[in-house]
Amino acid sequence: MCVIPVYNNQATVRQVALDCRKYVENVLVVDDGSTDVDIVQLFSETDIEVIRHDENRGKGQALLTGLKAAEYRKADWMLIVDADGQHKAEDIPKFLALMQGKPEKIIIGARDFTVENIPDSSRFGRLFSNFWVKRETGVSLSDSQSGFRAYPVDMLTNMNLSACYFDFEIEVLVKALWHGLKVQEVPIKPWYAPREERVTRFDPWKDNLRLTWMHTRLIGRRLSLWPYKKLVRKPVSGFGKLFRNPKSFLSHLFKENSTPIEIAVAAGLGVILATLPLIWTHIIIVLYVTTRLSLNRIIALSVQILCPRQIVPLACIELGHFIRNGSWLDSAKTEAVLNNFHHHLGNWFLGSLIITPILGILIGFLTYYLANQILKIKKASYRPLQVNT
Repeated sequence: MCVIPVYNNQATVRQVALDCRKYVENVLVVDDGSTDVDIVQLFSETDIEVIRHDENRGKGQALLTGLKAAEYRKADWMLIVDADGQHKAEDIPKFLALMQGKPEKIIIGARDFTVENIPDSSRFGRLFSNFWVKRETGVSLSDSQSGFRAYPVDMLTNMNLSACYFDFEIEVLVKALWHGLKVQEVPIKPWYAPREERVTRFDPWKDNLRLTWMHTRLIGRRLSLWPYKKLVRKPVSGFGKLFRNPKSFLSHLFKENSTPIEIAVAAGLGVILATLPLIWTHIIIVLYVTTRLSLNRIIALSVQILCPRQIVPLACIELGHFIRNGSWLDSAKTEAVLNNFHHHLGNWFLGSLIITPILGILIGFLTYYLANQILKIKKASYRPLQVNT
């Protein structure tokens, strides 16, 4: 079943739906409260079904309405195509070829970003989204923001999904991976209108705030110890390997490859955790957090040498004492602090709230710069092997 959510796309929705109908027998248009045209009337002379929301509820709610309709019709798959004409119906057969057998995966159309008129915001948004999805799931995807997708209906109906807007597509993707589903990408060639003709329903402020809040919640859930309900069973991976197969885990630990931004985040996070008053548990917590977020563990552990106990923890305690008492520690008290850090956890924690983000950002940016420079040197020194014939 093909579902097309639409909100004020009068110029394109009819042709998009009719093109999809050439490849899919059941096409449903979910009108999310459009005010530019009567969508029901627009499709009155076709066999394309329309469900209408009386008011605009957001793309996520439109997709959930389509999901309920697909479940009612006992469809195995729900193929999503955007109504703005960005997706080409000619790519649908690529999805149909993969929609065979037991539906235990999500299929995503990975957009070719070499086509014309790609907005800079879309390029950045895809990189940003891919980075955080990997942190939340451990899975690397090339296009986690594409709206051209095929969802397994039965699996989605068993997930707890709450997002109502564009954040729905991130939530469903991450939770599907948590629940044990796979994600398979297929290459597609999107179409983008010229800048002056482009119509978008994405609100840069509201929708970016929603996406940020969604990623924050997902990261928090990822770091929790509460297990996920598995809809599809798969082999143990990630931190569980430490207990099930220590040799394999440690082998992977020392073979990590990371991009400059991933190295920078790992370094910044390592410094942040080294600054906090996590007495006797730093290494365990660093390993746990970096493993859960798929960050470079060696980098995160190594940067802790930048936070010697005689400098950073002491500075946090000094600052915390100043905030609480309005004065700095005298030399005698400073000497006592060096021998009894655990007696000053309150001041340490209070001071770390200010010092931690500053150090984390500074080390993160410095590490990113150095990693980029090293990468450039490696690329410049690389010469393809030439064979004389």
